[in-house]
Order: sequence, then C-alpha cells, then structure tokens
Amino acid sequence: MNTLVLTVLTLGVLGILLAVILYFVAQKFHVEEDPRIDEVEKMLPGANCGGCGFAGCRAMSEALVTRDNIASLFCPVAGGETMKSIAGYLGKVAPDKEPMVATMRCGGSCDKRPKVNHYDGALNCAVVNTFYVGESACAFGCIGYGDCVSACKFGALHINPETGLVEVDADKCTACGACVKACPKGLFELRKKWPKNRAIYVACRSKNRGAVVMKACKAGCIGCGKCEKVCPFGAITIENNLAYIDHTKCKLCRKCVNECPTGAIKIVNMEPLPKEPKVAPTAKSESKAEETK
Repeated sequence: MNTLVLTVLTLGVLGILLAVILYFVAQKFHVEEDPRIDEVEKMLPGANCGGCGFAGCRAMSEALVTRDNIASLFCPVAGGETMKSIAGYLGKVAPDKEPMVATMRCGGSCDKRPKVNHYDGALNCAVVNTFYVGESACAFGCIGYGDCVSACKFGALHINPETGLVEVDADKCTACGACVKACPKGLFELRKKWPKNRAIYVACRSKNRGAVVMKACKAGCIGCGKCEKVCPFGAITIENNLAYIDHTKCKLCRKCVNECPTGAIKIVNMEPLPKEPKVAPTAKSESKAEETK
C-alpha cells in the first residue's frame, strides 16, 4: 500500500514539475502572431484545396498578411471580389485576375474512339497510365476512371455514361486546379471563363500525325492548319501536329469551328456560324476554263 501511494505521489510531483517547466519554456519562446491572420482566414472560403499554391487557407492567410506585395497571391475559390475585400482590409492592392474555369480537352467519346481491348485491373487513371495507354488506340485521350472526379472537392466534375468522358460544370468549378494535377494525361487546362459559360477550344491533345489520329479517334485534331489560316486574331497555332487556341487572344468569332474537318474544335453555349453556300461556277468562269485548255 505504501509503495502504491509513493508511486502516485512521485508521478504527481513529476507531472506538476514538468508542467511548470513547459509553461516557462512556452512563455520564453512564445511568438506573437498578427491577429489579422485569423481575420483573413475567416474571409477565405476554408476549402483548403491548394488552388492558391499553399497547403491550406491558413498558410495563404499568413502570406497575405506578412507580404508587402500580394500581386502574385490569388485564391481562385474566393474570386476577385473577396480578394479585393481582403486587400482593402490589409491596406494593400489586390491582384486583378479574370475568372477561370477548368476545361477537359478530349473529345474522344465512345462512338468516336472505339475500344480495341479490355482492361481488367485497378480502376485508377494514375495506375493505368504507368504501364498502359488505355482501352482505345489513342495514347493521349481520357482514360475515364475518374481520378479528376475524386480530386474535385466542389462536385464540378462527372463522367457522362453515354460518352465515357469527364464533363465540367462551369457553374460549380472554382478553378482550384485539382483536376489539372490529378489527370495523368494532362487533359485539363484552366482557361478564361466567358459570360454565359461560352467557350471555344480544341478538344484533343494528340501529337500524332493525321493518319494515325484518324485511325484511333474520329474526333481528333489532324493538324491540317485550316483553323489557323482563318483566325483573324492570331489566336490559333499549330505545333507538333496539334492546334491550340490561346484563350487570351480568342474573341469567340467562331470562324475556326466550321473549318475543322474532324470537329475537334468544340463550341460551348453558342451556335456555329452559318456555313457559306458553295458558289456554282458562272458561265464566264467556265468559258475562261475552256480557253485555257
């Protein structure tokens, strides 16, 4: 009994002694934190998605408060208005950035990109991509197992069961960039968010030559260059057999849409321009053609 009492008293004294030591150590090394950090954190959405480039909203708040220049700091989930409010509270200048939206650049639906084999394994895009191109012959297209859907914290992505492709709900998308990081094929891109969620983009990432592309996917870009020639704003370039529309230069004129022979250029929430009727040869042109013969 005496041993038990002695043990309890000894442990109690040690506990109190260690508590006192820890208290004085904490006071010695205590670092005063700017109270504005807590206020800024409350103003942020608290998604902790990493879209700002920091581990979470707390780290973002600390950077906003401690840095003199916050031009490079932006929370895509909060948006421009919230960033302006935070900057006003801190007495700093907020970055002026246009709203962005995630875009999935693959148009190889089930009817356009037929399966050539059957995969029986882990239903994970990252796993499949390490040793296998997918069930179709296109090595650049969507694998379709939804790593991006799982990564999205805002429910903005879903797989269309009819096409087998991932679709983006622009109204829910916050441009956090989680899908960009999750896709092993690099199919997602953050592009300018136009009014009424309008968009024009090349839904293909294949860098193969035209003949190879068409064998694998009927909706792929063959790099013909027709779209580049008709663009009046210089927004389209051809590199590695693939067309790309620069969203910072594009004016949504839609001239490129009708020129694409495979339908690789997608148009969203807009009607394509009416196709110009083919002009029949006139009698004069026919007579000139006969004279040249």
